[in-house]
Amino acid sequence: MQQIILTSIGWLGVVLCTVGYLLLSIKLITAESLTFQLLNIIGGLCLVATAVDSNDMPNAVANILWMFIGVYALGRQLRTQSTVRKD
Repeated sequence: MQQIILTSIGWLGVVLCTVGYLLLSIKLITAESLTFQLLNIIGGLCLVATAVDSNDMPNAVANILWMFIGVYALGRQLRTQSTVRKD
């Protein structure tokens, strides 16, 4: 049962990251959008969970980096929005 759950989490990660890239590619969202960043962060986290479970450390590290790039971009956007609102 645990393996089924972890596999499902992995597939969810694939879907989220792919949908984010698809929406970006067809210009329904922008790279600066909250939607794009959250799809990448959550999708990356799902992929990290399955990579760690299967002891696939290169894949886990790649997805951790992917996730943290999204977290950094989202944080930067939120700080910029906060600064604009204060002005």
